[in-house]
Amino acid sequence: MRQLNFLIIFAVALALVLFSLQNTSLSSIQFTPQLKVEAPLSVELILAMGLGAVLAWFFSVWSSLQRSIEMRNKNVQIQKLQETVQSLGIEIEERKRLVSASAIDVEIDEDKSKQS
Repeated sequence: MRQLNFLIIFAVALALVLFSLQNTSLSSIQFTPQLKVEAPLSVELILAMGLGAVLAWFFSVWSSLQRSIEMRNKNVQIQKLQETVQSLGIEIEERKRLVSASAIDVEIDEDKSKQS
């Protein structure tokens, strides 16, 4: 995988170098009426691509942070639900014991009344 990453990075860098060598003519960018920048077209386009890459990275980090927060909230909710299930299981077992104990008491009372 590292070799594939290196190959992709090398190909992109080589393409950028060849692009820069072919596009050396000056062009201007006007940001505001007072601010005008002149630079080779290749430099301007490479800077624009770099800005796009930085914005894409920022969006990726932001999305990852949101997913992490969602997962943490879901884990807390899962833990609360597991605790609820466990407490309900204990309550069901207790009720089963009470029902079986009362059934035994009923049988004993019936046996006593039959013997009398």
